[in-house]
Amino acid sequence: MQFKFYIGTKVLFGKGCVAENKAEFGKYGKRALVVTGRHSGKASGALDDVIAVMDGLGIEYRIYDRVENNPSLDNVKEGGDVARDFKADFIVGIGGGSPLDAAKAVAVLAVNDMDPLELYNNSFKNKPLPLLAIPTTAGTGSEVTPYSILTRKDKQTKMSFSSEDIFPKVAFLDARYTESMSYSVTVNTAVDALSHAVEGFLSRRSKAVSDILAVESIRLFGECSRSLLENSIDFETREKLLYMSTLAGMVISHTGTTVVHGMGYPLTYFKDIPHGKANGLLMEEYLKFNYGYVKEKIDKVLGLLGLRDIEEFGGVMDKLVGKGLAISEEEIDLYSSIAVQQKSTSYNIRNVTKDDMVRIYRDISLKAAN
Repeated sequence: MQFKFYIGTKVLFGKGCVAENKAEFGKYGKRALVVTGRHSGKASGALDDVIAVMDGLGIEYRIYDRVENNPSLDNVKEGGDVARDFKADFIVGIGGGSPLDAAKAVAVLAVNDMDPLELYNNSFKNKPLPLLAIPTTAGTGSEVTPYSILTRKDKQTKMSFSSEDIFPKVAFLDARYTESMSYSVTVNTAVDALSHAVEGFLSRRSKAVSDILAVESIRLFGECSRSLLENSIDFETREKLLYMSTLAGMVISHTGTTVVHGMGYPLTYFKDIPHGKANGLLMEEYLKFNYGYVKEKIDKVLGLLGLRDIEEFGGVMDKLVGKGLAISEEEIDLYSSIAVQQKSTSYNIRNVTKDDMVRIYRDISLKAAN
């Protein structure tokens, strides 16, 4: 048995964890750039908590709150320029996947004079600034991964770069910050986390130790599914969803994602479908496609979720994210041509061709028509 397991992030979980662990902020310098979106940091209360801590510690800060949904290379370059001009010692990322992924890129660009495209070399002359991550959604797990997913307009999709050096130094996980999410965002991000856990569990790169985390994450989604379906989401459920998301992030830190993500990115890029919803639209067909190759594991997933079969799983996804999506034949061909080039596709347990992707996209389009 051979494997490597590394999580470069200290995880602090629980109500009030920012204030209770304020000394962590003081370890990384006296000047911080806060990277966040226009709304989530403020609406969640996380930004106010961070400012109170930094004011108390005498840490100077500047706020960069221009992170876009699905941040572009130009967007993170601007953030990197702000960090460099401010002479930041460290970065604080607050928000969902977009701000946290952007914060990782900003941490690199703040100390490396490089074209943002060079991020995809996955190697940097100077080590990125330290990053403290505070998620306000329960879905991406970016607070514990070495990935940053950015929009590539030149490739007409989203693509990740990766380095152990962009693991956040500390992740502060307080489910109170997820209470400001709308129902749809709560559902979509939870489905994103489920896709991470399931894809990692079924990946050709899965390992015994990552499978332990994946199983627990999937089980927790099963515990929360009734609350998600009925829109009866209390604080206990939000804590479970946040915990589930973080575990799933740890999973993909070691396994990567698979064809679901590769095929989901074009739906986000071209149709502005939220990332988690895009994954949810694809997952039933993904399980059917792989069933003959990992039957025992897929049956395990269904059992953990309390479901009889893949069709019942599809019914749950239909209720959570919608029933299929209309896609034209021209779009199907384009999306498949883009998705087949994604590195994540190569991690799928069953080899995936463009023709396979065409069939899967057609199936979800037909589902929308029925």
